[in-house]
Amino acid sequence: MSKRTATIQRGTKETKIQVTLDLDEAGAVDARTGIGFLDHMLDHFGKHGMMGLTIQAEGDLHVDDHHTAEDVGICLGQAIAEALGDKAGIRRYGFASVPMDEALASVSVDLSGRAVMVFNVRFTGDKIGTFDTQLIEEFCRALSAHAGMNLHVNVPYGSNDHHVAEAVFKALAQAFRAAKEIDPGRRGQVPSTKGSL
Repeated sequence: MSKRTATIQRGTKETKIQVTLDLDEAGAVDARTGIGFLDHMLDHFGKHGMMGLTIQAEGDLHVDDHHTAEDVGICLGQAIAEALGDKAGIRRYGFASVPMDEALASVSVDLSGRAVMVFNVRFTGDKIGTFDTQLIEEFCRALSAHAGMNLHVNVPYGSNDHHVAEAVFKALAQAFRAAKEIDPGRRGQVPSTKGSL
């Protein structure tokens, strides 16, 4: 099997980002975006998703965290799409339901090439520390769009926003881990009746 890796670079007037991804390297993560809470969530994504992930980002944080969070999602999505290649042999679908104390997050993933996202998550406040809670949805939307990922995120309950966010990222990681996994029964075939994804 060829290596499933990618390096993506993005430079705009708002951000400068490099993402290196190895889908089959178990859990070595180094995320440095300048946003402590986002780094914490990306660490969960890489470790629980069982992948090697390095993210270096410089952004206009003097404005706010929005451009950096969204552009990291864009770059990570592009890296996923490139590393997956033609998706031959993958399971394609993944689901995880993850508790984090009083919060529960359920995430379903289809690496179909169709970027549709459903995000049913409510936060009790506008911020987690200094991080805008609405940026979690923006990150997920950018990730879905650029990875070609059908992504459904549901949190039926949870009162602590940090716990809710952590449950979302851990469930996303576990669902993606299952979807990207090589299925020996497929014998290298693309998991679609159309023959391509």
